[in-house]
Amino acid sequence: MSALIEEDEIAHEADLVWLEDVGRLDYVRQSLDRLPNRRSRPAYHRDGRMVGYAVLGPGAKPSRSSGTFRRRVFWLLPHDRDTAPDGLYATGTPAEGVDPRTLVPGGKGRKTERSEGGRPSAAGRGVGGTLPR
Repeated sequence: MSALIEEDEIAHEADLVWLEDVGRLDYVRQSLDRLPNRRSRPAYHRDGRMVGYAVLGPGAKPSRSSGTFRRRVFWLLPHDRDTAPDGLYATGTPAEGVDPRTLVPGGKGRKTERSEGGRPSAAGRGVGGTLPR
């Protein structure tokens, strides 16, 4: 969950790869998955769909015990707002949800008025619509 992701855990990210246009998405879910390599597209084993993933730089070290790398994966479930606009998340965002416009390599992202299901206020638009932490 994004609340559990610390920036030191994603410090070795070199890039974020988007598999679809996230400009039309209010939020994406993010998780840290254990993956066998630094760069390639990960296998996806959840309901819903993967919308993106992080690529790690050469400084990222594998786990000593498993040999795997912890990488972020971005995804959506079938009941998320993009496919069910009047559903469970018509307003609000899942705990691991963040506005994809706030994501950068090595930055964990934030919730915004848009990701929470509201229209950004004039004040929020002036500062990127970011909600207080």
